[in-house]
Amino acid sequence: MSENKNIDSSDIDPFSNAKVGMSSSFTKTVTESDVYLYAGITGDFSPNHVDAEFMSKGAYGERVAHGTLMLGFMSAASAKMYLGRTVSQGYDRVRFLKPVRFGDTITTLYKVSSIDAVKKKIISEVTCTNQKGELVAIATNIRVHIG
Repeated sequence: MSENKNIDSSDIDPFSNAKVGMSSSFTKTVTESDVYLYAGITGDFSPNHVDAEFMSKGAYGERVAHGTLMLGFMSAASAKMYLGRTVSQGYDRVRFLKPVRFGDTITTLYKVSSIDAVKKKIISEVTCTNQKGELVAIATNIRVHIG
């Protein structure tokens, strides 16, 4: 095992660099391929996502992406913000506000809203917005330092 003499102090104390208001983002255009691959990975082949004829007769008029795919985008935005040796404890207050359609470009913003150094937790608000500026999903993420 090699010795790393360049240990980043944020690995030891992620709260030394974390600041309320700091943010990261992730942008992706949702494709038919993304939705089918996600369906294959998760086993969620609901007609809402894979049956164009079925969905053409409903209120949305077309297939839509899985809401939980937005959680993946939230995780991607989170991963772009290095906060030392922290892990996600989960997402609270998850809401899917509008359908995400094939071809929509989703920008996910991950923003630190509070820091609790005693409990070693970082709380962030996460939003997913489409290319029209419409909020399509929201959540609160909790990250905890694991030392």
